[in-house]
Amino acid sequence: MKLWEGRFDAPTAKNADLFGDSLPFDKQLWAVDITASLAHAAMLGSCGIIPLEDAQKICAGLEGIAADIENGKLEIAGAEDIHSFVENELVARIGDAGKKLHTARSRNDQVATDFRLYARGSYDNLCDSLVNLVNALLEKAGQGVKHIMPAYTHLRKAQPICAGHFFNAYAEMFMRDLDRVTASRERANVMPLGSGALAGTSYPIDRNITCEMLEFERPCENSLDGVSDRDFVAEYLFDASLVMAHLSRLCEDIILYSTEEFGYFEISDAYSTGSSIMPQKKNPDIAELIRGKTGRVYGHLTAILTTIKGIPLAYNKDLQEDKEGFFDAEKQVINCVDIMAEMLGAISFKVKRMLTAAEGEFCCATDVADYLAKKGVPFRTAHSITGKIVRTCIENGKTLQTMTADDYREFAPEFGDDIVEAVKGKACADARTSLGGGSADNVKAEIKSLKKRLKRYL
Repeated sequence: MKLWEGRFDAPTAKNADLFGDSLPFDKQLWAVDITASLAHAAMLGSCGIIPLEDAQKICAGLEGIAADIENGKLEIAGAEDIHSFVENELVARIGDAGKKLHTARSRNDQVATDFRLYARGSYDNLCDSLVNLVNALLEKAGQGVKHIMPAYTHLRKAQPICAGHFFNAYAEMFMRDLDRVTASRERANVMPLGSGALAGTSYPIDRNITCEMLEFERPCENSLDGVSDRDFVAEYLFDASLVMAHLSRLCEDIILYSTEEFGYFEISDAYSTGSSIMPQKKNPDIAELIRGKTGRVYGHLTAILTTIKGIPLAYNKDLQEDKEGFFDAEKQVINCVDIMAEMLGAISFKVKRMLTAAEGEFCCATDVADYLAKKGVPFRTAHSITGKIVRTCIENGKTLQTMTADDYREFAPEFGDDIVEAVKGKACADARTSLGGGSADNVKAEIKSLKKRLKRYL
């Protein structure tokens, strides 16, 4: 039975029914739909809008429906949406009292409330997963404190850093995601229930009762906006997209750094796959899948922005398109964050390869120029001298580490014997002591800072 069919003489065409059917996906909202209906029924009884006895019957009936769905005794089927299913089942169980549940309520404010309740949980779940991921990154950063690796610009070796600095950088990204998700959750925590179809209601409802019962921050203050606002959906999808962007960057680095060409990291066999034809292959499929799923989540963000960009006030059926993309994006981002946290724990360092790479391709050249500048040589002059040293090394098959102090003094008398130690990878990394730099001490301090900031979400 459709909730609105009294106005119509003829039934909906079969194909039209199938086209507009939302039950296959919005049945995921059954728990929050019943939660919101319980609060609404209690408010109706409390305000004397329906007899208190009927409100109690409705609540008992709804609790029975929830229990039967939960334990698998009741299949969600045979209605155009989850709201119709719950109400029809309620009427079948308790009779005419069930028909009073929809007093002072429209499906427009009902679904907007249900979805906000659901989204609130989605935000919480994403926060929990991000906390675990940041912890996994901090664990790996702590392991990397004693190791040196090269850092890159333009995918060309730039300077040596403490390996923990690399993982802390990603921890900072996901901390920003945590901040963003938390702020979005606060904006989503506004209650549309009581907005009616679009203009409120003539019944003497008390929206503060339902607001408190459902743990919303406040009721919405404009009924037109209340039933039609889906900013919270777009915000979740944006937040999820940015999380995926950060995951994709991390995956790209892990994929690169675990290749034979780089060889800094080793991905555990448990998170790798092989080839059906090449016996030697060990492929980073998990990281590649996360990188690939990023575009999928981006697509859902694009879809909701396109949906809401041109609809007039207030509710329009276009908004039925707000859920499938949300549900899929939620599943993808949570799965990706969780598997990344697991995979990180099983990544190991190839320490010698990392250090060799950090000292190769003249990564320590900046430190040669800085050495001269600290001796009073103008930095531009020091930069030019160092460039000549690098060119000479290339022409003669030398490195900065195989140069002797006397070799250096041929270019500038300011070089002392300590230059041969200053150009070692660890010395160069540990010299980056400025706040936020890549020294081991800074990495340790940042780990402490990140753990302190993370406590806000525990």
